[in-house]
Order: sequence, then structure tokens, then C-alpha cells
Amino acid sequence: MNSVTLLSPARDLDVAKAAIQAGADAVYIGAPKFGAREAAGNSLEDIAKLTDYAKPFGVQILVTLNTLLQPEEVPVALAIARKLHEIGIYALIVQDLSFAQLLFRELPDLRLHASTQCDNRTPEQVARLRDLGFKRVVLARELAIDEISAIHHTVPDIELEAFVHGALCVSYSGRCFMSEVLLNRSANRGCCAQMCRMRYDLLDENGNEITDDNGEPVHQRYLLSLQDLDRSAHIAELIEAGVTTFKIEGRLKSADYVTNITAYYRNLLDSGFVTPTHVYSRTFTPNPEKTFHRGATDYFLNGRTRPLANWNTPKSTGEYIGELLEAHGKTLRVRLLPQITLHNGDGLTIGDEGFSVNGVEGNLIYVNKHVTPAIKSGKLYRNLDVEFIHTLKSERRIPVAITLSETPKGFCLQIGNKQREFVYPKEPARDKDKALATIKSQLAKLGDTPYIARDVQIACEPYFIPISVLNEWRRQTIL
Repeated sequence: MNSVTLLSPARDLDVAKAAIQAGADAVYIGAPKFGAREAAGNSLEDIAKLTDYAKPFGVQILVTLNTLLQPEEVPVALAIARKLHEIGIYALIVQDLSFAQLLFRELPDLRLHASTQCDNRTPEQVARLRDLGFKRVVLARELAIDEISAIHHTVPDIELEAFVHGALCVSYSGRCFMSEVLLNRSANRGCCAQMCRMRYDLLDENGNEITDDNGEPVHQRYLLSLQDLDRSAHIAELIEAGVTTFKIEGRLKSADYVTNITAYYRNLLDSGFVTPTHVYSRTFTPNPEKTFHRGATDYFLNGRTRPLANWNTPKSTGEYIGELLEAHGKTLRVRLLPQITLHNGDGLTIGDEGFSVNGVEGNLIYVNKHVTPAIKSGKLYRNLDVEFIHTLKSERRIPVAITLSETPKGFCLQIGNKQREFVYPKEPARDKDKALATIKSQLAKLGDTPYIARDVQIACEPYFIPISVLNEWRRQTIL
């Protein structure tokens, strides 16, 4: 039942740790060079630290080395791959197939995943990648459920990874050349200029502006800015179609975003799709609209749906909180939803404009700057909830059974799958009930370790053992 895994993004070591604490089964992070996010590279030292941090939780570390390589870069990329293999990463995500073939020869034990930029959208392409030696393909985001299912049934012996949440590239399979052509910044080299998040006019063949459904000219609108992917309502369908890894996009996103979205999907998966194996202590209720959020689309999963793009803004709109009734200078008169409470510092959006809350009096909101006179009314969103962000904390613990038993020369302590024997005199306790309670309570105190006591069994007489000794035994056993 636990064949489904949740894969979260990490910009750096701290974000990766946050993803693990929030419930990721696996984390993907950029290599020092040649990752498809130029601003999200990480040192080998940090990746080694992350791999060690992830081990107790059983979390897989995947590393992206998925740009197209120039010939002179191949030796450097190969050297990085060798180091990553020595570190013990779970897999390397690559796009450059010539480089992949070199890795298959030079590092045959290194597990490779085919990046979505490999255009993984047909059974034939996926079968080709399997035959080359790839263990997993990251499916094109544009695929419908029946297309994913067809790939799985045609090529059942390769793992299928699908994006489930996050930003969408308007170009097919993320293979965008617009940035390179216009600004000499190649998206396939990790330095996309995000041309899809800019304003455009929509003209007919005669140069006249085309009107939208409301009869308004399509002038300086964000025509290519897709809403964010959200397939949280389609988990069962994706599993049925053969997807085994659900991937969250966002290697440039903050720890707040990664914590919130990872926890959201962790809750979904644990609610009926997998058997929960870890325990989570959270101070918040996950909600995708509370962190970076451009609206939501399932894209082409069940056919073309509208709207795919948000023509009004490429920015995070956040959650809908009510209506703007009128605006004067720095004052908004609003009608908020009943459950909404605003706080100083909250971020608001109206169309493409953003404001910070400086004060609230009844249905009046005082903001930090003048509202554009053209804005008279409309939908009001909150894209920064400062109270929610302050509560974003998640701690992950591994439930373990603890057993203390006797040995001929002393005692044996087992915590989970770790076991250690200690030579120590067996002094009968004067008060057996008190001794038993003390031993149990002390052994259960696993502190800031990754573990939490599921059950404590004392499989011996309740001898007198000092608290300091029990604490030392526990420490040595967990090491």
C-alpha cells in the first residue's frame, strides 16, 4: 500500500529539512551546477549533510543535473555525478541523453530518472528511455489520465512520476525557447527569463486588438501566465493510471511554501491512499491558498478546461477573502467573508496591484499606498496571512517500540531496529512499581531525536537503575 511516494522540492539544505519534517518521502534538490534552476544550486557538502539528515526518516534524496550540456561541460558534470554517487543519493535526474548514456557506462549503479524535458508523453518515448536504462520518467504535465494509463499499461516496468502541484510552464514539457530567442537566456540551461509572466497584446492579422468575452480589448494582459497546477482532487485517478510518485514543483520556493504544500499532500495521501508510518506534530492546518498561489487548474488531466491562464496577474493572488466595494486613497471599503480576520502586515491583491494592511476598522481597511483610481471595486484576495506564516511548523517523528531485557551480565536495550547491551549490576528495586514507572518514563523520553516511543516494554524484573544511567543507555542506543 505504500508504493506511492510524495516528492518535494528544495532550494537549499534548510528548505529540504523543512520538506522532510512536513512529510516528504523524497526530496529533489539542485546539483552544484547544471540544474534546471540556475539560482538553486547546492554544494556537495550540503547535499551530503542532507543525505545524512534524511537517512533516519527513510527519505530519498534526488538531485537534478538536468540541463543540456555543452561538450566542454561534460567532464565537470561527470565528476559531480561521481561525487553524488559516493555521497549516496537515491537518484540523479537528467535531460541530456548523451550525458545519460555516458553515466550508464561510467556509473552503472547510479539510478537515473528522465527529466520532464525529455518529452515523456508517449509509450514509445517512455519505452525508449526504459531501454536506455532509466528507472523512472517524469511525465509531461500536459498528459490526460487516459494517456498516462496507456503509458503505464504499455510500459509497466518503469516508474511514473507526475507533477501534482505548482507552477506551470506554458511551453510543452517545459521545453521553452522564447527566453533564449528574445533575451539569450536559455530555459533549458537553467536561466529562464519567465517571458510567460509578462504583458502582451492580442492582435488579429490586421494588427487590430482582439476583444475578450466581455468585449474589452485584449491589451497589455498576461496572456501566457498559466494558473498553478493543483491535482489534489485527482489522487485516486492518478494512482489508478499508474503514477507512483507525486511531485510538487518549486525549487525556488520558500520553506513556508514547501512546508505548507508538502503537509497538504501528506495529509491527503495518509487519509486513505497509503499507510501512515510517521507521526506529525503541526501547529497549522495546511491550505494551498495560504502560500504562493496563482489560482488552480488540473491542466489537461480530464481534457481542456477554462480558465488555464490568469490574464489579470502573474503574481500570487492567494485566497479569496471578499469584495472591494470602493477605494479612496489608502482606504478600502470591503465586504469580507465571515470567517476572515485581517492582521496588520497582511498582503492584499486587487487585480495586478498589491497592498499591505496598516489597520482595520470595521469594514474599512487602511493600506500602505494609494489605490490606482481605475480600481473602484472587484474581488479581494489575501496573498500573505502573517498569522498563518508565524504558525508554520511541522515536526516529524518515527514511532518505535522500546524494550529493556536482561542479559547474563546486565541489560539489553532495543529502540526500533537499534540494539545495544550494557554491563551493569542488577540491584533489586525496593519499590517495584515505582521503579517500573521510572524506567518506562525515562526510556520513552526520546527528546529531539527523530523518534517517538510507540510502546515501552520492560521484559525483566524492575531493578533499580539510576535515571542518569537510563538516559545514557538511551543516548548510546539511538546513536
